[in-house]
Amino acid sequence: MKPLLSVRNVSYAYGPRFVFQDVSFDLFPTDTIALMGANGAGKTTLLKICAGLLAPHNGEVLYLDKPLSSYKRREIARSIALVPQEVQVTFDFTVQQFVEQGRTPHLSSLFGTLQDNDRRAISRAMECADVTHLAYRNFNELSGGERQRVKIALAIAQEPRLLLLDEPTQHLDIGRQAEVFAVLRRLNESGIAVVAAVHDLQSALAHFPTGMLITPGLPLLSGPTAEVLNPSAVRQAFGVALPGTAAGLDVSPLGVAVNGS
Repeated sequence: MKPLLSVRNVSYAYGPRFVFQDVSFDLFPTDTIALMGANGAGKTTLLKICAGLLAPHNGEVLYLDKPLSSYKRREIARSIALVPQEVQVTFDFTVQQFVEQGRTPHLSSLFGTLQDNDRRAISRAMECADVTHLAYRNFNELSGGERQRVKIALAIAQEPRLLLLDEPTQHLDIGRQAEVFAVLRRLNESGIAVVAAVHDLQSALAHFPTGMLITPGLPLLSGPTAEVLNPSAVRQAFGVALPGTAAGLDVSPLGVAVNGS
């Protein structure tokens, strides 16, 4: 199977400080991957590079064996969708109107008219994300979990082959998290590759068979999530230690203990 997206020796810096260097990996059409790392490790930056929103300072990203930089922005948006952590909606858009924005890359012009195929794509997206019943609600009046599913619906409406998500369950309670993970599972089963930046390691273990761990100054770790989150890697990436070492109290379902100081 050929990679859908290939990241080759990519580095990115903010000013003189490199966030990460020489990152390489392949994403395949069947993948569902948890992207993990401490705050500031570069998860959001890497997702934006994969979506073509940032250009790497070194290295390159290939989409279907062709440099991502050679595609037009609208072409990328038809194949790769990014769901950011926060979306600011200044107008009183209904959920239906919000999700319709996902069809913009497919329209003949910026103010093009939605065609029957566009409306079918919007309907499928809302059904898949389980937000059809919210169609006429004001987006800004939704709960956090509802907003998250609507954002995912907009991305699905783009009909991407690769869906990138930045902390999709941030600030959600366990019930709403389960709803979002269920949506992602359905999307992957329907043939969409999924990569999500995940801060909760237990969720990564439970919902993502493959993991990638970014640790500043060290090579990217990639493989089965349970193997990637080994005691040594967790200690290096997050500054924590597992029970049995000179550490503090056990504070998570993973049995990760924060160094007390």
